[in-house]
Amino acid sequence: MKNVLITGASRGIGASCAEAFAKAGFHVFVNYNNSEEQALVLCEKIRKEGGICTPVKADVSDMEQVRRTVSLCVYHGGGIDVLVNNAGIDFYGTFEQTEPQIWQKIIDTDLTGVYNATYAALPEIKNSGHGRIINISSVWGVHGASCEVAYSAAKAGVIGFTKALAKELGPSGVTVNCVAPGYIDTDMNGMFDKATVSDIINRTPLSRTGSVSDVADTVLWLASEKASFITGQIIGVDGGFM
Repeated sequence: MKNVLITGASRGIGASCAEAFAKAGFHVFVNYNNSEEQALVLCEKIRKEGGICTPVKADVSDMEQVRRTVSLCVYHGGGIDVLVNNAGIDFYGTFEQTEPQIWQKIIDTDLTGVYNATYAALPEIKNSGHGRIINISSVWGVHGASCEVAYSAAKAGVIGFTKALAKELGPSGVTVNCVAPGYIDTDMNGMFDKATVSDIINRTPLSRTGSVSDVADTVLWLASEKASFITGQIIGVDGGFM
């Protein structure tokens, strides 16, 4: 049985990824930080459906907590085959409203968190024989978004991280790819009013918002043997928005 560690997996895209991997036969390690109740409910749902799931609490911005999480994955699952770096937070406001502590918190979670989880898990991923690292960026990491400078900067960093690490790990047989979602129906995007969402839909060729399963299905495919010759790619799941 293969093991997958998904950061920020208690809700939204991460939770959908957890369910998809569990249905595909993976032992899923559901990382969460503050949303313990949601993580436990998700794991219970996965178990009732016949899947194997282990919740693991860690703040991805803290390397020591991430190291402990990796140790738990090794203890309970024997290793890590796939890492999905999904944990992220956002701040919506002008650049002048983005105070230093806000900037740092977003960078620490959305970008340094990707570094921490990857750095800590990489020895296990390289030893798995099926190494996959899949990072979740954003359409705003490609284009940038007004009033989301910190988030856009962090997600752009994830894209650069993906492209560089893919070249470095290619000889080891580990693939590194990135998914850049467009507007997805999640709690994080619930802050936008109807007019804003309508504008985004109007600028999306497929004329709808995306679902968390749209993203999860792409992530699962990148972890499969069908994507074994794909690395260093930024795949937009955005209805053509980009």
